[in-house]
Amino acid sequence: MSSDFSFQQAFEQLSSALASVVFYSFNLQGVAIPVTVLWLMCGAIVFTFYLGFINIRGFRHAIAVVRGKYAKPEDKGEISQFQALSAALSGTVGTGNIAGVAVAISLGGPGATFWMIVAGFLGMTTKFVECTLAVKYREIQPDGTVSGGPMYYIKAALEKYNLPRTGKFLAGFFAVACVFGSAGFVHVNQGFVQVKTVTGFDNAWLFGIVYALLVGLVIVGGIKSIARVTSKLVPLMCGIYLSAALVIIGLHWQDVPAAIWTILKGAFAPEAAYGGVIGVLIQGFRRAAYSNEAGIGSSPIAHSAARTNDPVSEGFVGLLEPFIDTVVICTISALVIVITGAYLLPGLDGVQISSAAFASVFDWFPLVLMVALLLFGYSTVVSWAYYGQKGWGYLFGEHKASIGLYKVLICSVVAIGAVPNVLAVFDFIDSMIFLMAVPNILALYLLLPEVKADLRAYWLKIQAR
Repeated sequence: MSSDFSFQQAFEQLSSALASVVFYSFNLQGVAIPVTVLWLMCGAIVFTFYLGFINIRGFRHAIAVVRGKYAKPEDKGEISQFQALSAALSGTVGTGNIAGVAVAISLGGPGATFWMIVAGFLGMTTKFVECTLAVKYREIQPDGTVSGGPMYYIKAALEKYNLPRTGKFLAGFFAVACVFGSAGFVHVNQGFVQVKTVTGFDNAWLFGIVYALLVGLVIVGGIKSIARVTSKLVPLMCGIYLSAALVIIGLHWQDVPAAIWTILKGAFAPEAAYGGVIGVLIQGFRRAAYSNEAGIGSSPIAHSAARTNDPVSEGFVGLLEPFIDTVVICTISALVIVITGAYLLPGLDGVQISSAAFASVFDWFPLVLMVALLLFGYSTVVSWAYYGQKGWGYLFGEHKASIGLYKVLICSVVAIGAVPNVLAVFDFIDSMIFLMAVPNILALYLLLPEVKADLRAYWLKIQAR
């Protein structure tokens, strides 16, 4: 070992090694298939068939639930079901909906969009199962605050199979991964890069400190404060981005049929450049997994705080997440990129492709994209800070001193997120987030018959009203 070997070098090697394990891929017909993505994909397919395509036949009822048709003020919980959806969406609707879609298309071609949509539909069922269980196994404290999420139903699932120690270990493992995964480096960093590119502002430390203060102002009030902000922020940020994207699509309306045909043709084309159909499929599913986080176990933490006494009703609310996040927002992002041909421009990557697509119509449109990216990233950091807080509370207790320490730590981490030399941390955080899916999906399999029975009883109750 050389004398100049530093802690940073050691951490970079650790992060790289961890990422290699978490994102281990096996080769099929010349295409690298990540085991983690396969784990999530198989779960979504099994859940969808086992529950009789509840993602489709329950969609109309989900809209009614989130509109408050079945809400009761006396139900237990901290926030409304709409606020729970907003808080969860703020954690999933992020930079991946813009930059991530561009990455998927640049690697897998326009056809990746089709498989991304398919993955979004399948992920709706995974969210249904997760959010149902999150409410069913949550713990409500004497003061009315809620502690819930995969930590609780993972533990319960293994206990039902006479494996209490394993359940306790896996629940703790999930909580640890959630705490580390809550560090919002990537969103702060990408936000700074976009601001620097568009405006020329080049003070990473000042950007990070201001960002951290804004995060702290919201998370200090807990889930109620987060829900109040996100219930207004999510519609605003989606409205800004979608309005700009629809303007571009409208100005290119003649090219829409050709773009759709390009996407459909690319989804099943055997071109070797994209690794054939399997390669395109994997890119689509991989991007959808990054985008809507179905199976990761993050958003059920927010849904567990919903004001309802019917766990299944929150499952219906949860299934709307991947539809909004992936089927709607990611699809529109993809259409903008394909219609403008920005993915064909040489030397561009990620958000640069999206920025070029927006600039192709109006040269000031990248400013709109910058605002959207900042809002998307900020909302994601706020929601993940809450997820990390609940993981921390599970490990160290929900008392005031413990939670206060976590909030100080997470804001400190956010403050340095814009500094370039922390880029090595990204692999580590991504690995932690996807490690959450291992015990989470396992628990979903174990409790799936229970969810099906609860769903059947719920339908009977709704029909009797």
